[in-house]
Amino acid sequence: LFWLLVTGDIPTQEQVTWLSREWAKRAALPSHVVTMLDNFPTNLHPMSQLSAAVTALNSESKFARAYAEGIHRAKYWEFVYEDAMDLIAKLPCVAAKIYRNLYREGSGIGAIDPNLDWSHNFTNMLGYTDPQFIELMRLYLTIHSDHEGGNVSAHTSHLVGSALSDPYLAFAAAMNGLAGPLHGLANQEVLLWLTDLQKELGKDVSDEKLRDFIWNTLNSGRVVPGYGHAVLRKTDPRYTCQREFALKHLPKDPLFKLVAQLYKIVPNVLLEQGKAKNPWPNVDAHSGVLLQVSPTSCVPCPACV
Repeated sequence: LFWLLVTGDIPTQEQVTWLSREWAKRAALPSHVVTMLDNFPTNLHPMSQLSAAVTALNSESKFARAYAEGIHRAKYWEFVYEDAMDLIAKLPCVAAKIYRNLYREGSGIGAIDPNLDWSHNFTNMLGYTDPQFIELMRLYLTIHSDHEGGNVSAHTSHLVGSALSDPYLAFAAAMNGLAGPLHGLANQEVLLWLTDLQKELGKDVSDEKLRDFIWNTLNSGRVVPGYGHAVLRKTDPRYTCQREFALKHLPKDPLFKLVAQLYKIVPNVLLEQGKAKNPWPNVDAHSGVLLQVSPTSCVPCPACV
């Protein structure tokens, strides 16, 4: 996918293999970033840790160094590209290090296998080897790469980058936008809302009780997390991709069944309320449920990767 986006061409297997190995070579984190991550308090949100670590990676910026040396503007893109390649390679290591520190007693992320693809290495670093979860992560990372320039995080990265801040600084700023509950944190908000729903109503809930719970959410001045989109006016196709995966691999999972039930009810309630321009589910309505193997506060981090 990265090759296609950058070149416009579908890569050969040889080119895919080269790219995987290139990222593996670039993935090592500088010691000062590892030390910083190891010393963060455990109550610091993973998104805050990720943003801080990426900001600190600015010490490795080839663009910042070249700009300081007075490189011609026609060559800016070459060094921005190098930084982007390095950042893509290092992000899974940063996210996995945060996850391991918080939920695996600081155990090491292990060595990167240059013969495996990027997402496979990421799941290995997290500590998961189930082929089904590896395939899920491939799906998750692919559909979350689909971002036009108008959302908060993408717009922020463009804005900060327009000041010739290097890609590390621009991406870190974008992550602070993504950490908001109306953006990337929305999948965490969905899980919390579903958990509250189950605590109050139990696991086998009638459609009527669900309608009442949804109305209570709206009447209290809150939104139903995971529904609506700034651009789309129909069901988010990324939601549909995840739904198809869940139907195939975990059709009896209680949370998935609840999400599927809400899919039939929430849009009608939002239309009845008359305020929503788009009453249909977005990508966040489903992603948290598929990633429920992870602790709730870590759910937004893969979207950053």
